[in-house]
Amino acid sequence: MADSLSTSPGPFDWWTSASSHAKRALIAGGAGWALDGMDVMLYALALTTIKAEFALTSAQAGLIASATLLASAFGGMAFGVVADRIGRVRALSLSILLYSLCTAMCATARSLEALIFWRLLVGIGMGGEWAAGSVLIAETWHPRQRGRAIGVMQSGWALGYILAAALAAWIIPQWGWRWLFVIGAAPALVVLWIRSSVPEPEAWIRGAADRPGIFATLGRLAHPPHRARVVVACLLTSSLMCAFWGLFTWIPGFLSTPVEKGGAGLSFVNSTGWIIMIQIGAFFGYFTFGFLAERFGRRPVFATFTIAAAVLTPAFALSAGKPTLLFVIGPLIGYFGHGFFSVFGAMLAELFPAQIRATAQGLCYNFGRGVSAVSPFIIGALADSFGLVTALAFLGALFFAGACIFFLLPNVQGEELA
Repeated sequence: MADSLSTSPGPFDWWTSASSHAKRALIAGGAGWALDGMDVMLYALALTTIKAEFALTSAQAGLIASATLLASAFGGMAFGVVADRIGRVRALSLSILLYSLCTAMCATARSLEALIFWRLLVGIGMGGEWAAGSVLIAETWHPRQRGRAIGVMQSGWALGYILAAALAAWIIPQWGWRWLFVIGAAPALVVLWIRSSVPEPEAWIRGAADRPGIFATLGRLAHPPHRARVVVACLLTSSLMCAFWGLFTWIPGFLSTPVEKGGAGLSFVNSTGWIIMIQIGAFFGYFTFGFLAERFGRRPVFATFTIAAAVLTPAFALSAGKPTLLFVIGPLIGYFGHGFFSVFGAMLAELFPAQIRATAQGLCYNFGRGVSAVSPFIIGALADSFGLVTALAFLGALFFAGACIFFLLPNVQGEELA
């Protein structure tokens, strides 16, 4: 647990006052999440090239992304159980090994079926990383700093996306998409440091003696007071992740599609530059959400972010062929369309006790991922029928629904973790 906070904290006191264990946990979870984001988004950035090589329709290309998300839901739920049983650090290490090595194996795919198979395994590791890493950080940091720490961890996704975009712009034009996926094996090296430097949190160690079995854990989640919290949290994550994955899976394709076909009409290199701008906005959204929530409260800040995303999504879709408008809206949709995710790691941890925390957190967060697996496919199918602009504009209502559902959960901000 972090050291006691000073009465007049400075701007960096949240970091300097934290214990060395807490700092290492944040570095481990943040690095794992950043490299997770890099590996996962390699497919979205190579989407146009892969479509051409395999002669895929937009719906088929979206199906691969949907399969990855569906597998991530299973992975997050499974690794939540694993993290409760064998520890947060061990589960985090296993998940990183899985998604990194299987990303590299995507380079060997010679058929649609083979590519789907490897992306399924990537998804399992992807879901597992968040389930283990977010709980590790939440249980290690002081309650008043927990939101900031989770926000910093979430910001790693944007850094991973930016790294993936830079690698795609450099590698694909020269060597093709397969070498891009080979680079995805690099995160496996991070596991060596995690296993040697990051201890298990005290909250997990204390609960080792009375930890329930898998079925007993699920039974506790199915009864009050946990049942209502699980149901509402699953509705919340489903709504927002359908909006998020439907939007951000297809933004690269939207930017690089010719204007006459309903896209923004940017070249591959230029569209990569726009993606990096969006992810810079995302980085600041993730990073600042925790600070803003601690200053003004989670509920009003969360509502502001999600409602802004609801408005900006159709505006972005309607900016096709208008570079100036794209320039203005891009970073804003990155900021508001990503930042609210920083609430989940801290909030879900505070809703459930230590013995079932990772299982509950993995279930709630990744149930939404599982439902959102249909979103890239549906948006791809809508794009085939009505155009990509109409398909993307459809997603704004889902962001707004998430803003409303959030208020059905109890306000547990800053509670001590048992």
